[in-house]
Amino acid sequence: MTDHLITNMHQLTAGWLTTVLANKGVLLTGRVNEVAFEQSGSTNADLVKIHLRYQTGSTGVLPATLLLKMCTGGQLGFGPSEVNYYARDYLGLTQAPLPTCYDAYYSAEQRRYHILMDDHSATHRNNWDTNPTLSYGTEVAQAVARLHAYWWGEQRLHEGGISIPRPIEINFYLSHIRPGLSPMLESAQGDIDPSWASILYDIFERHPMKMVERVQESKGFTLIHGDLNPGNILSPLNGHLPTYLIDRQPFEWSLTTWLGVSDLSYMMVHWWETDLRRKWEWSILRQYHESLSSHGVSGYSWEQLVFDYKLCAIQSIYVATAWCVEEEDRFKMKWVWLPQLHLSMAAYFDLHCDELLA
Repeated sequence: MTDHLITNMHQLTAGWLTTVLANKGVLLTGRVNEVAFEQSGSTNADLVKIHLRYQTGSTGVLPATLLLKMCTGGQLGFGPSEVNYYARDYLGLTQAPLPTCYDAYYSAEQRRYHILMDDHSATHRNNWDTNPTLSYGTEVAQAVARLHAYWWGEQRLHEGGISIPRPIEINFYLSHIRPGLSPMLESAQGDIDPSWASILYDIFERHPMKMVERVQESKGFTLIHGDLNPGNILSPLNGHLPTYLIDRQPFEWSLTTWLGVSDLSYMMVHWWETDLRRKWEWSILRQYHESLSSHGVSGYSWEQLVFDYKLCAIQSIYVATAWCVEEEDRFKMKWVWLPQLHLSMAAYFDLHCDELLA
């Protein structure tokens, strides 16, 4: 990896790319001769598709295209998590469901970073415009379980200098979200069942204590992705390629170590239509549980997973509430958070989460 920040695509010269690809072992002989750029953007980053042409006779994998992501933390406050995700946290994991990273650097001083990685646009798609299926859900469950098993449990986390959240971290997480509750209810008047207000206040009163209680038992905790929305899941255009999980960008207040099943509750509870979640959630969770076991996780019962899933499903309510902390987001993003609130409350009732909070 380099020791300097890429802030402009023209810093990526043919010579520099030759060195990077050679160091990664995908360019064995020869060199990069020509480079062309195709620039685009995303919500939180500048993206550049890089087209490569090699010297005749070059050998190796020789990727034809790469993707450069340049991200400024700005007011969102993204730290080094995404750089670590691609370049550090899963280096020892074979067949990790991540695009190969060739170079990455985070500048703490500038609060920005770059990542140079494989471009999968010719073979994969995100899932914004697709309807979930059971096959899709189980493929994601298998990919998630592979990542989770690698960092599973208190001892493994400790080896990486990571700890299960303490009450102070849980309170910090919730302290960002709580201020959005009353404004959310005010904005949602007429759009939700009036009885939800008392239920939601009760959830915010009781659920945090259950989170604190849960960290007293270490089973089930791992390094999580935290944002498995449809855009962060890359599915193959044909069925013979792996699913990739991308864009781990937690906020400063996010829980980055938590119950592994939270990644699946996040995926299904407030992004999937309720009838699809009801139809497939238990089959997908079974696949996740079986996949954890196949990757060496033991001592985590199905009953505990079900409890943890319900505990984490309630956090989807927090996702909707967090959108309402800032007035601008509350109004501009109502088209996102109001459906998320409806979907999350449907899960709350379906799963009898009130019994968990008793």
